[in-house]
Amino acid sequence: MGEIANRITRKNQNLESTLPLTISAQYGLIDQNEFFDKRIASKDVSGYYLLKKGEFAYNKSYSSDAPWGAVKRLDRYENGVLSTLYIVFELIDKDKTDSDFIVSYYDTDRWYKEVQAIAAEGARNHGLLNISPNDFFETELIIPKSVAEQQAIGAYFKNLDHLITLHQRKLETLKKLKKSMLQKMFI
Repeated sequence: MGEIANRITRKNQNLESTLPLTISAQYGLIDQNEFFDKRIASKDVSGYYLLKKGEFAYNKSYSSDAPWGAVKRLDRYENGVLSTLYIVFELIDKDKTDSDFIVSYYDTDRWYKEVQAIAAEGARNHGLLNISPNDFFETELIIPKSVAEQQAIGAYFKNLDHLITLHQRKLETLKKLKKSMLQKMFI
């Protein structure tokens, strides 16, 4: 990991952003207010990490959807702030490592084995895995050497996700239509 990514420890000292983010295994990096219906972050976010669009973050919190945490890229907003409990990083050379491929890679379970190996026995503490940033950047990733292949894989899964989203929206619309028709039928 350390060969393709740099750790980001940029603080939000100048209050460039006041948007508190959290990482959801399902929704990615998302506004805390939208996800929790309230703000969890402290009022002063100057000590938080400043994350910019296209950068990644690793949430060491585990859940049933993410047994070894979740790694997500900031796509929804231009920037936001994250607690220093997260590990934030950017790709070193976007010409050698495709960002969409990394998104797809971390949506699989292929990286669990590496994280599992560095999380010490009994290292689950208060919902967080005890993984240091240095250890995280020592994990090995399985990445095709060819950037064209990375791009093809990343684009394929990005398009597939887009198609799934479109079908989910269509399904929700049809469910609403069905409900409306059933209500009219029994009036």
